[in-house]
Amino acid sequence: MNNSIQSHSGQPLGNVALFVPAHGACGERSTIADLLHLMGADDLDVRTAPVIPVPMRRLHAGEGLFREGARAESIYFVRSGTFKIFRTAEDGYEQVLGFVGRAEVLGFDAVCSNGHPTEAVALEDSTVFALPVRDLFGFAETSPALGRVVHLAASNALTRQGELADVMAAVAAEVRLARFLLHLSQRMASCGQSPRRFVLRMSRRDIASYLGVAHETVSRSFTALAGWLMVKVDNRDVEIIDMTALRAFSRSTRRQLDEASRSCMPHPVAARAA
Repeated sequence: MNNSIQSHSGQPLGNVALFVPAHGACGERSTIADLLHLMGADDLDVRTAPVIPVPMRRLHAGEGLFREGARAESIYFVRSGTFKIFRTAEDGYEQVLGFVGRAEVLGFDAVCSNGHPTEAVALEDSTVFALPVRDLFGFAETSPALGRVVHLAASNALTRQGELADVMAAVAAEVRLARFLLHLSQRMASCGQSPRRFVLRMSRRDIASYLGVAHETVSRSFTALAGWLMVKVDNRDVEIIDMTALRAFSRSTRRQLDEASRSCMPHPVAARAA
């Protein structure tokens, strides 16, 4: 039987757990069918999937999934929760490279080298399906649907890496933050969630590392975007209140926001009066 997989219409591989709590508990007995269901496979592919057990791991907030340089024993599909991906420099600085949530893959970049080039740590209580690397190709032959899921997940991971390049192309910290928020908004929309209101699972310090700016700069940038009436921020609760303005602002790539350019932004009092 040729168990090819097609994604549900309007349900691409998305990331929900970065911004909203995951719902429901995972059963300890998991199979390839559970993994296919998580990744948006057709019902037929889920029903006809071979009954092959897939280990599942539960992690608490702050617990590491794998360490930089460790042997790659599995690739991981996030069932619930959120992870940060980072490298540690010789001086101990953590360079955050991305954030991964529900229905995304972790550790795939280690398959070719047999060692993890990065580290993954849970930002909240999380669960993952652990697909052993030694069984990866055999499982894909047994279940072509699984092989397609792995390829789609890997492609999705490459897309997320492109987001970092887009963020770092901007000069001003406020613009980098605006692009970061828009990327989160797009992920929300792709999952059928509100693109305007979400909860950040990562800390300000993690965001600062990802954006390549100081911790204090992130706080000032949030304050600036809020003052320009583009967003509303309450701790980790974020609401985009002017999507059009935020998108237009995010296109400022090549220059710092000097005092003259800042003065062109709407003043909070004047904007409210208008």
